[in-house]
Amino acid sequence: MSTNIATQRSTAAQKPGLPKVVIATTAMLSFISFWRAAAIVLNDLGSSAFYAGAIAEQAIGKAAPWFILAIMLFAYAVRSMYIESCSMFVRGGVYRVVKEAMGSTLAKFSVSALMFDYILTGPISGVSAGQYLTGFLNELFGRLHVNLVLPINSTSAVIAIAVTIYFWWENIKGIPESSGKALRIMYVTTVMVVVMIAWCILTIWVRGAHLPPLPTPANLTFAPDALGWLRYSSLPHTIALIGILIGLGHSVLAMSGEETLAQVYREVEHPKLPNLEKAGLVIFIYSFVFTAGVSFFASMIIPDSVRPQYFGNLISGLSMNFVGPYGLKLAFQGFVVLVGVLMLAGAVNTAIVGSNGVLNRVSEDGILPHWFRHPHPRFGTSYRMLNLVVGLQLLTIILSRGDIFVLGEAYAFGVMWSFSMKGLAVLVLRYKQPGKRDFRVPLNFNVGNVEIPVGLGLITLTLFALSIMNLFTKQVATIAGVAFTLLFFTVFEISEKITLKHGAKHQELDMFNLESDGELSADALGVRPGNTLVMIRNSNALYNLGAVLDRVNPRQQDVVVLHLRVLGRAGSGGNELTREDLFSINEQELFTRALSLAEKRGKSIHLAVAPATEKWEGILRAAQNLQSSTIALGLSSWRAMPDEARIAGLAWEALPEPRPQLTLEIYSPSGQETVFYLGPHAPRLTNKEIDLLHGIWLELSKEVAPEELHHHDIVHLALEELQRDIQDGRRQEIIDVLRKHLSDIRTCRVPIT
Repeated sequence: MSTNIATQRSTAAQKPGLPKVVIATTAMLSFISFWRAAAIVLNDLGSSAFYAGAIAEQAIGKAAPWFILAIMLFAYAVRSMYIESCSMFVRGGVYRVVKEAMGSTLAKFSVSALMFDYILTGPISGVSAGQYLTGFLNELFGRLHVNLVLPINSTSAVIAIAVTIYFWWENIKGIPESSGKALRIMYVTTVMVVVMIAWCILTIWVRGAHLPPLPTPANLTFAPDALGWLRYSSLPHTIALIGILIGLGHSVLAMSGEETLAQVYREVEHPKLPNLEKAGLVIFIYSFVFTAGVSFFASMIIPDSVRPQYFGNLISGLSMNFVGPYGLKLAFQGFVVLVGVLMLAGAVNTAIVGSNGVLNRVSEDGILPHWFRHPHPRFGTSYRMLNLVVGLQLLTIILSRGDIFVLGEAYAFGVMWSFSMKGLAVLVLRYKQPGKRDFRVPLNFNVGNVEIPVGLGLITLTLFALSIMNLFTKQVATIAGVAFTLLFFTVFEISEKITLKHGAKHQELDMFNLESDGELSADALGVRPGNTLVMIRNSNALYNLGAVLDRVNPRQQDVVVLHLRVLGRAGSGGNELTREDLFSINEQELFTRALSLAEKRGKSIHLAVAPATEKWEGILRAAQNLQSSTIALGLSSWRAMPDEARIAGLAWEALPEPRPQLTLEIYSPSGQETVFYLGPHAPRLTNKEIDLLHGIWLELSKEVAPEELHHHDIVHLALEELQRDIQDGRRQEIIDVLRKHLSDIRTCRVPIT
């Protein structure tokens, strides 16, 4: 299908002869198993286990574990709502689902609340990581008799600021998220959880324990701050339902992170929906055992008089109250802190990535001006949005002074209202789009031709009941959340009007004929085998394209200019990709600059856009599909050239057979070219190596005469001897010699392999 599309809808865009851009919608995506999908979500959701139980107990008393348990069960129902949303292929997370169901105004309100959630996710996770690390350091100082006690809140705030700034810089540079990294973190976390549960059971068996008090009205001891504007009312103590809703409202932090499930859906491998359901089940079991288990075990093992001092680092307190020698408990606490910092720091990054993705989505819809999405001159990332988000997160950390309870109270506002609006949107879509769904939230009944979605209705009703109750009981959350949401909503409304008013701003950009194709192929682009694939990303750094155009004769070799749209999880949440998802004003500007370079040199280029979830897998699969012989890149802004080539080589090894032999050219801004070869290839020998080989050949050829000896026979013999030595136990000796050789030639080595 071919359609003329441009950012400015003008008659000029309909004339023939527009430059063609082929947009592949499926070819470069790499898919992940449901285990990896579950790991990604659990890195976000599981991080709440480190602080949710303590915050709930501080607010509602010793019965808090039962409310955490109830929230974890309810989270499974909320997860089914997200799975139904994914099954409808409505892309864009909360924003796009609500917009599809109830229009732009409520969508902007929902995304404003979601932004409040994201703005607070980073600070609360960073501060929690700081609390665990500071608590461990103080414990260690005491053990070593060091007369130093770090102030918990202040030190935690400093650590949170450092972590936030670190991930801000990582995102500015454009370093992608990794499902493999998330899975490795969950491996380590699982080891910690298994050891923790086993040690908890041993401790209870040795000492004995009692379950926390049941959540009856008599056992609910609300802190004054936990009742908010209801602290002067008798309703929380006389009406059981209100008391239960207040308790659940203070425990909802335990299910933060559900939006990540919708964001990761696009990456799940076939069959998508069954695998998403499996991931949801894994997430439920793991979070149920981990989050609820921590809360129950802490209540049963840590003495009531001691537990409050560990509210900021509850799992550390649990580890220090196990049976066993102090040194072993301190070592396990160190392990807990390591895991906690890894997970909580990952949640900081997820918050930055998520909020950046949401803002990019609303900007693409014209709600925010293109100025916000203007790429970084060096890294090509939407740095202005990142600066805005991280600036607000740093301000939040400073204002909270590292007090995790203040952050926890405020955090619940964004979580609950984004859930509630999502639930209402999915409910409305049951009637606006009543067609067949691959998955529906259970408990549906039909009265005549009308469907009554009882299950979905109860979930939505419960979410709104908790959200409304939190308005009255969480003063800080209500004031801060309403103010923040209204501020963002107002900004969205005003900027949308300004953007529409100045809609003709980008008329100087070229128009393109967008041609959708499911796969990127040589036939789709009309190029010959052996073409050069030039990767472009930043319109301010097209020097690699310029260098290729200077040396290539298009009559003999085609030049394909490909922009790889590396898709993050944030702001997605669907399956199918459209032209609008892949070709925005940024791509239009990028290809306008590329065409300008080609026109100045009087040479033709072929333009394409393709999505990918991993950079090098996407590049190499594109080269394989296009039958390219050469890949031309610019310098990475954050990875050294040898590392870039090494990672490219590893990705080449993972390609399906038959793997093509490829030349990788990496250009510097000065025009210097460094060449690497991907796949088996004859090495480039230096003059010294050639002289050495020839000398050996001269010496040995006399000895084996009259047999004919060739230079490659010498190489063959040397390689077989080297392989035999490695297998005969001389591996370390050879590695040491090789390292010495590499060290000796480092200063004079030409970076060509």
